Amino acid sequence: QVQLVESGGGLVQAGGSLRLSCAASGRTFSTYAMGWFRQAPGKEREFVAAINWSGRNTRYADSVKGRFTISRDNAQITVYLQMNSLKPEDTAVYYCAASPLSSIVVTQFGYWGQGTQVTVSS
Repeated sequence: QVQLVESGGGLVQAGGSLRLSCAASGRTFSTYAMGWFRQAPGKEREFVAAINWSGRNTRYADSVKGRFTISRDNAQITVYLQMNSLKPEDTAVYYCAASPLSSIVVTQFGYWGQGTQVTVSS
């Protein structure tokens, strides 16, 4: 079992930056792929970024490529999402997720945090 707690959300102006953190519990964290998803009001949850167990492989949604960076610190049992050049359309609740697979398979993220709100004003 993995428990996930997100932090770092908030209100920021367009063009600004935020860094989200996700603290995980559980001994198997270092073997799990980790990801970030988001859900805007009235929309379905969508994939944002993911990182494999070692941190060597990452994947991003086209809408965030070049602006967001996912990273992980297995010693600290934490995964991060650095978000730069934020746009109003990035406004959403951001969820941390874990997959028991060591590689990235977007459909296999089965553990979820509570979410953290990110609001980007124009």
